[in-house]
Amino acid sequence: MIHLNQASSTRPLLIVDDDATFVRVLSRALTSRGFEVITASRADEARALSRRHQPRHCVLDLKLGEENGLRLIPELHELVPDMRILLLTGYASIATAVEAIKRGAHDYLSKPVDADAVVRALLEGDSAPQADDEVIDAPEAPLALRRLEWEHIQRVLTECDGNISETARRLGMHRRTLQRKLSKHPVRERPEQAH
Repeated sequence: MIHLNQASSTRPLLIVDDDATFVRVLSRALTSRGFEVITASRADEARALSRRHQPRHCVLDLKLGEENGLRLIPELHELVPDMRILLLTGYASIATAVEAIKRGAHDYLSKPVDADAVVRALLEGDSAPQADDEVIDAPEAPLALRRLEWEHIQRVLTECDGNISETARRLGMHRRTLQRKLSKHPVRERPEQAH
């Protein structure tokens, strides 16, 4: 189990996620690892808590109801310039990861995630900056067609700042079709090995 040293715990860790159960479980786990945790379920709450408490770390979900966590990253950095932001998402894509890093996230993890992985992502970056080529590992094998479609949709969605209607228009598909595709988890990049 990873434990936080006492010197780092003078400023709180902010969790921004609209899934109350996930927030409760992660808060409990991070508190047991030495963090003082504050939580927000909406972007406006996150901004207010950041102004008031100046958190050192932030665990931010990509989807906050109708809001987009990517948009919140630069706003949080404006409020707290040295805040380390870890973006979490249940819908991982290379395009989203690249955009998160461009906007100022320090790391990016796919849900489900355990508390030790969160702590490592938040604290390891404090000691050594990553080189640009270490941010995202490119897949070794060519991506499957369905995965390529998913990546393309995510790239266009990111370019449209999460606007579903504009993304559907640019992709030339019906909004409901796009929503259906987005509601599915991305396909695996490589087939599972048979045991």
